[in-house]
Amino acid sequence: MEPLFSPALHKQRRQFVVDFVRENKPKKVVDLGCGECSLLKKLRFHHEIELLVGVDINEAKIKRYMHGLAPISTDYLQPSFDWLSIELYKGSVTQRDSRFKGFDLATAIEVIEHLTPADVEHFSAVVFGYMSPGAVVISTPNSDFNPLLPGLSGFRDRDHKFEWSKAEFRSWALRVCSEYGYEVEFTGVGKALHSQHDSVGFCSQIGVFHRLRVRDHHNTFSDDEEVFSYTLLYHINYPSLRDNNTLRRVLVSEVLYQVEQLKVRWAEENSGGGNAAFPLCQICEEMKELQIEAHTEVEEKQKEAEERLGACAEQPLWTSSLHHQDLLNRYVTVPLSSLWSHCPKIKKLSGSLVNLRHLLMNEPAVKLSDDGRTVLVKYQEEDEEEDFDFHLEDGGLTEVSCCSDSFEQEENWETNI
Repeated sequence: MEPLFSPALHKQRRQFVVDFVRENKPKKVVDLGCGECSLLKKLRFHHEIELLVGVDINEAKIKRYMHGLAPISTDYLQPSFDWLSIELYKGSVTQRDSRFKGFDLATAIEVIEHLTPADVEHFSAVVFGYMSPGAVVISTPNSDFNPLLPGLSGFRDRDHKFEWSKAEFRSWALRVCSEYGYEVEFTGVGKALHSQHDSVGFCSQIGVFHRLRVRDHHNTFSDDEEVFSYTLLYHINYPSLRDNNTLRRVLVSEVLYQVEQLKVRWAEENSGGGNAAFPLCQICEEMKELQIEAHTEVEEKQKEAEERLGACAEQPLWTSSLHHQDLLNRYVTVPLSSLWSHCPKIKKLSGSLVNLRHLLMNEPAVKLSDDGRTVLVKYQEEDEEEDFDFHLEDGGLTEVSCCSDSFEQEENWETNI
């Protein structure tokens, strides 16, 4: 049987929520009746969301699909400045839980029709009266559309307790708005033919509820009572550069990469194969010349060059470390100020030169000078065997691979639409 809608109806419903999130940018989102977590998997890529929560009565289903929400390798290797925490709970949408207050958006996509009429009243009171999110998106089958669905007799799913017509859905939604202080817009997904759409409406009807700023309705529940009815099954924090440990690991990895690149350029300059695109400034050239002077004159000329270097308008990207005879020709020193000013990623990660120095202090992978102003990167000839191992680390980032089912289980009848 050819699908009746393209894209499939369940994909159109998810896309409707994604578009709503993209436009309204909520920070805290809860999906009521999250099922296979398919909507949550879409929403986790939207950086405006900081807390993404799902709740479903079916514990086995949550446990089957929850690992598909875990961060992937690139989330660890290239963390963003955004923060995302995901939580999944076992619970009923007819029960209240204090942790579910204060959300910017709550969604219930093809959920309400699985409730008994009595539970619908509890659902209304819990969601709109107790949770009181800033916005609510609810979708449900439109029974007016059912005669247009080939081969359908009865409800679209054997677990449906009812399927509302347009008028019935509108009546319930307006009553909820009046009682709990919301306003609603009616729309949907899955259009009928143009000649029939005006009479039957959308295949899945959607109500978009917005909480009014002034609320004078009676709250069914006491705000003073804390209730925890749901069971937390899954919790994951995505790596974020707002976390100091993650920021430090990424920054160290970038610093090590950049100083290694500068060391290679320095080696090319000294071997006569320098790149004209990266010329050394005059002071840096003078410091290079110091290497061929007698050791008795090194310290005096080094001091003089450093004094002149402080007044130089262009900070050199690298210099030779001449602080001790044992270090002569073994290290290239890269000023932190040069790294900060010449490397945009390091500048963005650290925020300031002072913060860069602070973040690199006591980092075993980064060797700083005694005054903490320069990075010392080992320069070792190919035929030398040294005791110093100065490896480029990966910043301590761990690749996490996860396996999840690639298929999605939809409603019985709607697998064909």
